[in-house]
Amino acid sequence: MLQARGKVRILGIDPGLRFTGWGVLEAEGNRLRHVADGVVATDGTEDVPLRLKALAEALADLLARFNPDEAAVEETYVNRNATATLKLGYARGVALLAPAQAGIPVFEYGAKTVKMAVVGTGGADKEQVGLMVRRLLPGAAQKRADAADALAVAICHAHHRSTANVWKQTS
Repeated sequence: MLQARGKVRILGIDPGLRFTGWGVLEAEGNRLRHVADGVVATDGTEDVPLRLKALAEALADLLARFNPDEAAVEETYVNRNATATLKLGYARGVALLAPAQAGIPVFEYGAKTVKMAVVGTGGADKEQVGLMVRRLLPGAAQKRADAADALAVAICHAHHRSTANVWKQTS
């Protein structure tokens, strides 16, 4: 169940098999505070199952360390390379499963919805998203665009929490 009022800690995840971005923020009303962000990198020379295991373990560590109340995961887009899309889907499955196994509500947002919530247009590019994330969350390091994207997903969820809560309760 979502917290109706007060401070809520949100973990945003931008899944990828090579790099999975993550970002944690606290939302209280319309105020946002950056907690932490980073990237989970897997070894491209390893077999996919071992990379997924490493991703699952890293996400479990993040969940234990930051103890989020809710998680938000970016939805997968389909591209021309079916193999790459499939591998992204594997990573996304792990990103959805890890918080769910920890008993944390998980929400999903498409890239256009995230960009609209953070930048104001669904066609924003990565640089615009990163710039707005830094403005909205002073102190966010975002060493990679994946971390900025994860924080953007968390910001999007912070803005959509009340409608997401109603939708989850009625579905």
